[in-house]
Amino acid sequence: MQALVIVAHGSHLNPDSSTPTYRHADTIRAAGVFDEVRTAFWKEEPHVREVLRTLESDEVYVVPMFISEGYFTEQVIPRELRLEGWDVDDWDSDGTSADSVTLTASDVPGKTVHYCGPVGTHDAMTDVIVRRAETVTGDPDVGPGFGLAVVGHGTERNENSAKAIQYHADRIRERGRFDEVKPLYMDEEPEVDDVTDHFESPDIVVVPLFIADGFHTQEDIPEDMGLTDDYREGYDVPAEVDGHRIWYAGAVGTEDLMADVVLERARDAGAEVGDAIEQVRERTRVAN
Repeated sequence: MQALVIVAHGSHLNPDSSTPTYRHADTIRAAGVFDEVRTAFWKEEPHVREVLRTLESDEVYVVPMFISEGYFTEQVIPRELRLEGWDVDDWDSDGTSADSVTLTASDVPGKTVHYCGPVGTHDAMTDVIVRRAETVTGDPDVGPGFGLAVVGHGTERNENSAKAIQYHADRIRERGRFDEVKPLYMDEEPEVDDVTDHFESPDIVVVPLFIADGFHTQEDIPEDMGLTDDYREGYDVPAEVDGHRIWYAGAVGTEDLMADVVLERARDAGAEVGDAIEQVRERTRVAN
């Protein structure tokens, strides 16, 4: 038997923080390739500390629903799962290339735990960002005449936070689909506040690389970009700002195709996923 565990941050303050994780778990559960699919959180119940005890499967694939490698994926989750012999060096990562490590949990005998890198640094996340642009514009061929801003938090405390944003922006730029592709940040240069200064394209799609919509994506970013003076009054999509049309997409983690990234992380670690990835891609595509 094989089980999938999706681990996310959760929130005591934002009840919608866990919604995308539950939804992607439901999508994967419906595909029927895992005997068990569980969600677990750091700041909510069910807690990551107890999740392995709820499983009957002897092969467990743990996928962190986080954007970057850092404190939670390298310290908190392995500690709470009680993974024996965990060493972040086993990922042999440059900050965006973590794959998986096979371990055991000290207090749950008989289970093999395949601990995967976060969804945010997987190559498949590039496709989700592009899909987010398709969804917000309603155009499956969006690209020519458009600029794309991939937005992250950015922080001096974790350099990997910015690496993930840069990584996916570079990959999308190499495809040549959009006229311009730029990484922008909330807390470091280049800043999302000045989004229109960084693009010549008349239309700009802005995709925040966040797992769930919350304070930053629903309040800070729209106000910082000038979409509205008060987020509570709402804003148009697209919105006219400094002679550009801004198509603000909201958190990438709410895109239905995110379930594909979770499945690909598990498959890379050895899980048997059958045609589930193809199912998810077909189910979530943007129709003409």
